[in-house]
Amino acid sequence: MKAILLIDHGSKRTEANEMMNCMANLVQTMAGPDVIVRYAHMELAEPSIAAGVQRCMDAGATELVVFPYMLSPGKHSTGDIPRLVAEATQSFPDLPVRVTSAFGVHEKLAEVILGRAGCAVVLPMTSGEATRCWHSTRSGHACGDACRCHPENEPAATVHEESSSSH
Repeated sequence: MKAILLIDHGSKRTEANEMMNCMANLVQTMAGPDVIVRYAHMELAEPSIAAGVQRCMDAGATELVVFPYMLSPGKHSTGDIPRLVAEATQSFPDLPVRVTSAFGVHEKLAEVILGRAGCAVVLPMTSGEATRCWHSTRSGHACGDACRCHPENEPAATVHEESSSSH
């Protein structure tokens, strides 16, 4: 069974940590009973990444997709989280694991920003229309691994086991 593990940084503020519980429950409801959704914090709060992985395994996970619940492809989402997940999954060598990119630039996030600002979406976009480089230089690589203009950053039809760097 596929498991999704949402991982944020973790905070000294209780409400910030509890938000991940809420988000995991929302994603679980939207995904349905055939997907396991759990959450963890990289540091400063529990459950830890190791505990989050264990909770996924205890629920029957046979594959694991880790989502760094972070906006940008910074140090934590591109280095720390993949490293900590690799450490936490060492005792599950046959478990296919994939760490996704951070949120990055996405039309759904733009809709949230506009909604919170009290503005209407004047030009709605389909995923296909929005999947291009939005950087002012149109460089195609300014956002790093979170850029959706690269085909490898689009959701895969199946999850595959990553290279040994993921374990």
